[in-house]
Amino acid sequence: MRRVIEGSHAVAEAVRLARVQVTSAYPITPQTHIVEILSEYCEKGALKARFLRMESEHSCLAALIGAQLMGVRTFTATSSQGLAYMHELLHWAAGARLPIVMAEVNRALAPGWNIWTDQTDSLSQRDTGWIQLYCEDGQEVLDSTLLAFRLAETVNLPVMVVLDAFYLSHTYEPVDIPTEEEADRFLPPYAPRFRMDTAEPCSFGALVPPGDYMEMRHDMALAMEDALMQLVEIEGEFTRIFGRRHGPIEAIDCNDAEIILVTSGTITSTARLVVRTLRERGEKIGLLKIRLFRPFPAAILRETIGRAKKVAVIDRNCSFGAGGIFAQELRAALCNLDPRPLIYGYIAGLGGRDVTPEVIEEIYRRTQSTDRPEAEGVWIGLREAL
Repeated sequence: MRRVIEGSHAVAEAVRLARVQVTSAYPITPQTHIVEILSEYCEKGALKARFLRMESEHSCLAALIGAQLMGVRTFTATSSQGLAYMHELLHWAAGARLPIVMAEVNRALAPGWNIWTDQTDSLSQRDTGWIQLYCEDGQEVLDSTLLAFRLAETVNLPVMVVLDAFYLSHTYEPVDIPTEEEADRFLPPYAPRFRMDTAEPCSFGALVPPGDYMEMRHDMALAMEDALMQLVEIEGEFTRIFGRRHGPIEAIDCNDAEIILVTSGTITSTARLVVRTLRERGEKIGLLKIRLFRPFPAAILRETIGRAKKVAVIDRNCSFGAGGIFAQELRAALCNLDPRPLIYGYIAGLGGRDVTPEVIEEIYRRTQSTDRPEAEGVWIGLREAL
């Protein structure tokens, strides 16, 4: 069934189809629409779940950790300061190997207070052990959320489904919504590998001495590495049932490209238009969208863009003192190639500022006209000083 819905409602539809059993909520713009509609589903019986109204984002995740340990499928959503407030428990959920799914609506971090899109909130959590999927449109949001439950429960790691504030969360577009029968074929009932059981009492999260802790973290690392292969396999089944596939990355016109733009999120949609227009003029330009950020698909990226002359990364985020985060990751992934492309890092669109076709073409022309990158991260679209 195709409906015109918000990106936020696409998340909620996937949660309903996943038959989540416990969801926790604390309102924070711009993710509030997700939990609002889930509360309506729970009230009307469309989703037979326990809806927990919590006093903070920290409590939201704490409640889900407890629920997941009891062996039920769980979900929550957050943004910006809320995600930062969860930080301690993000580590706990991943370290405990709990397959919690969370929608994270990218919003700039304060101060100054800003409710518009910026990826720094989710990317600042990149080392917590959560798988991260970045979405371009409403269909990808629904598909990624449904897929996230299957992936999380396969590798026993939590998954963060990331979407841009307002450009995606509050934008209406046509989305194909699977039937419950189709969703059930793809996502079976949750069968936890371990859970709390009063018949066989045990403790979780106990003190771990040096002789065991490192091995536990090594197991996490192996599970994260396995997540990439599992994603590919799970998406194969997803395609057979639903007829759609997204992949960890998407490459467009990269085979003969001399300059490849690298994007994530909704900037990708604008970049598609720019690449198509420039290709029609005879320019050898390509586009690569990164959907899976953790685990980082380094081997696939090396194979896909390693032969290009130049790569221009558009980051809607900043690691202060180091530049754009996607650009950093690409430099690390490609550093051992010989020859390897030059990585040009550009920071644009922070705090919800528009990244227009003109901005993207400016990035392309700057990359084309220089022999070496000007800096680790070049800021694009800054206003003149007042």
